[in-house]
Amino acid sequence: MDVKSISLLDLLFPSVSGIAVVTVEPTAEVIRIEAGMTSHWNSGPVEGAVNRIKMLKRQMFGRADFPLLHKRVLLA
Repeated sequence: MDVKSISLLDLLFPSVSGIAVVTVEPTAEVIRIEAGMTSHWNSGPVEGAVNRIKMLKRQMFGRADFPLLHKRVLLA
């Protein structure tokens, strides 16, 4: 995102929250949102690993106990 989009976020944020409060200093939420949009870091690999483990857990539901699930998670 560019600086233009962030300034647009500053304009839109009070209307999104449903409360027409204008603050001089940015709130912690606005700072976190701007940091998330401008940072080059993301949680994609972690989300992918969690999604894979949840999928394996759903497949193994009712089939076996924890040792087999543990082995499938490590081998998959």
